Amino acid sequence: MKLKDGRLIVIGENFNATRKIKGNNPRVVQADGKIGIGYTDLAGTKRILDCTDIIPKDPAARNSFMIPHIGQALRQKDMNYITWSIKNQERLGADIIDLCVDEMSVYPEERFEWIRWLVKTAQKITDAVVAIDSSDSKTIFAGLEVHDSSKSRPAINSFNLEAGRQELVVMAKERNALLFANASGRSGMPKDDTERVANLTRCMEMMDEGGIPMQDRFLDPLVFPIGAGSDFGNHYLQAVRRLREQFPAVHIFGGHSNVSFGLPNRKLLNEVFVNIAILNGCDTVMVDPVMNPPDVFTAFNFAASALTAKDDYSVKYLKYIRGQKKLAA
Repeated sequence: MKLKDGRLIVIGENFNATRKIKGNNPRVVQADGKIGIGYTDLAGTKRILDCTDIIPKDPAARNSFMIPHIGQALRQKDMNYITWSIKNQERLGADIIDLCVDEMSVYPEERFEWIRWLVKTAQKITDAVVAIDSSDSKTIFAGLEVHDSSKSRPAINSFNLEAGRQELVVMAKERNALLFANASGRSGMPKDDTERVANLTRCMEMMDEGGIPMQDRFLDPLVFPIGAGSDFGNHYLQAVRRLREQFPAVHIFGGHSNVSFGLPNRKLLNEVFVNIAILNGCDTVMVDPVMNPPDVFTAFNFAASALTAKDDYSVKYLKYIRGQKKLAA
């Protein structure tokens, strides 16, 4: 996958069954005897994702309850909410839509059915690349089985050094899929930037052996919440910088919104962190495009490239600004 005129690649993370909204969020509304997530659909109609059956009746318990809105929409097969969630990401600039159903069931066969249904459904809604995301390789394979490559290429999220994950390299080659690799090691999560780089270097060697084209590789050094460790942000950023020096042509990204988990004003932290990540070498961002619209990061990327001499004579910056003026006209 190539960058579009030097633009960032945007992975929309917002269609994952793990996504939750706190019960006291302003988006939680009551109407017509129902309580749920309020939204305005693509036709401009105000709607509610009905969550009455899962939200606590006690107001105090409700305020702290985390509403699994994507999982709820899937269980109800609420096509209005599903379509709005996916198309909204595309409208706001997502090139790749990440799909994950791991929280839908603890039973593998049920997860397989969910991912098959979701991949087919998503491809009816969007022409964007869909990333099949799971901690279970067999769930990813189930999604690939039903993916229609005549509409778009698939993406696999993700392989690493954990036992059993390497088979995803073969799957990616067979299915002409974009392949994400993360920095998890054989015995668990990396403790610092050195382990991140070492693990992803080995992943790169395995992708070399598997014949994965460089432009189809996406490296994820793994973002951990800074609320759990003050140096976690630096570990990620240092790994990005070292990987960019080592592998100039590979795509580098991360689950950037993880950095702010548990802290107030997550939007601010996410925006600043993504911009710092871009300066260190990220050419791809994985964000909730509704909370953090990626146009902000694209503009920053063009400006930063011009200011740091990565964009000779500001050619790409000038082209970007002319394009923005045409859009505004």
